[in-house]
Amino acid sequence: MRIVKLTSEQKKGILEDLLQRSPNHYGQYESAVAEIIRNVRERGDEALFSYTEQFDRCPMDEAHIRVTQEEIDEAYRAVDEAFVEVMKRSAANIRSFHEKQLRNSWFDPKPDGTILGMRIMPIAVAGVYVPGGKAAYPSSVLMNVIPARVAGVERIIMTTPPGRDGRVNPGTLVAAHIAGVDEIYKVGGAQAVAAMAFGTKSIPKVDKITGPGNIFVALAKKACFGYVSIDSIAGPSEILVIADETANPRYVAADLLSQAEHDELASAILITTSPALAQQVSDQVDAFLKKLERREIIEKSLEHYGYILLVDSLEEAAETANDIASEHLELLTADPFALMTKIKNAGAIFLGEYSSEPLGDYFAGPNHVLPTNGTARFFSPLNVDDFMKKTSIISYSRQALERAHRDIECFAENEGLTAHANSIRVRFEEVRR
Repeated sequence: MRIVKLTSEQKKGILEDLLQRSPNHYGQYESAVAEIIRNVRERGDEALFSYTEQFDRCPMDEAHIRVTQEEIDEAYRAVDEAFVEVMKRSAANIRSFHEKQLRNSWFDPKPDGTILGMRIMPIAVAGVYVPGGKAAYPSSVLMNVIPARVAGVERIIMTTPPGRDGRVNPGTLVAAHIAGVDEIYKVGGAQAVAAMAFGTKSIPKVDKITGPGNIFVALAKKACFGYVSIDSIAGPSEILVIADETANPRYVAADLLSQAEHDELASAILITTSPALAQQVSDQVDAFLKKLERREIIEKSLEHYGYILLVDSLEEAAETANDIASEHLELLTADPFALMTKIKNAGAIFLGEYSSEPLGDYFAGPNHVLPTNGTARFFSPLNVDDFMKKTSIISYSRQALERAHRDIECFAENEGLTAHANSIRVRFEEVRR
């Protein structure tokens, strides 16, 4: 990996390079995505079946688009029993973590006759998109579905592309069953997002769409936002490691590579105060690359978005991490908890050498659907609140409104909204006589 002494100019260049990976910079595909959405919106199932045959090489019709219980049973027979049990343990951890996020409606009555509150309710229908083929990730099924189920969503549907044989990845089906999906449909790509956003004869319209996908899926979610809610427009995976001279270079290298293998656009960055560690990590990366299966992808990722950055202090390291606002941030220092207090922007923070990033991907419980491309500055991990909606409750007695009505009228009149003022004024006309 390239080793760079960090300067302000280099930091600016690195940040610009990283942001170029955002789906916001793939406008050349937007017209194709818009055409798919328009066709699905106008032609419904007819368009869905046509696109499934065109893109997935799989004939599809109304009788076969929904996954059956028999297919789920077959999936259980195809998946190793030990893996099924691992998924169940992971699901239990995810459920336990997200149950702590639940909030209740609240009401605040006052003696003067005012009642203010917030009614908190789950959305009615959630839609989860799951990639298929080589990009099938049962862990993402658990992470997207379980928070919705914990929130109390009544109906959870899932779409995922079929193989040429019309089958869905068995691990995906087992994970969906464990997580509590109600309906699974064999459709992928931008057309699946459009179907969930607008509804077809076969696929119901949902209130929110979550889940990862390729650039066409990301752009379709972006285009449908407003007609339906979405989680985020996710970019390629990222890991940032801050390490000092106490870190184990073999651990650091292994953790960087764990994200670089995702995608040629994935980013893996080490920030360190130790030149010796920097060189050791680079050497370990080279050694690991000789035996890792996804070597070609990793090498391209590191070539374009891999860095080892040398800084003068951990304070500078934290400042740089806050500027990058990485999806995953590992702190491998003598006192990671002290350093954590300086971190403002990160999707998930992993503290200490036994808290490597894959722990969060698969098992610990916190959600692995995280903000990318610097959006950790203002976005949060997927959570139970994402599947809840809140309604304000307002109740004033006549006595309470009488004390406030002149203030409200004053406000409305100063904004030039006389009908607003009149709506309050008419309730006290007899008082003015």
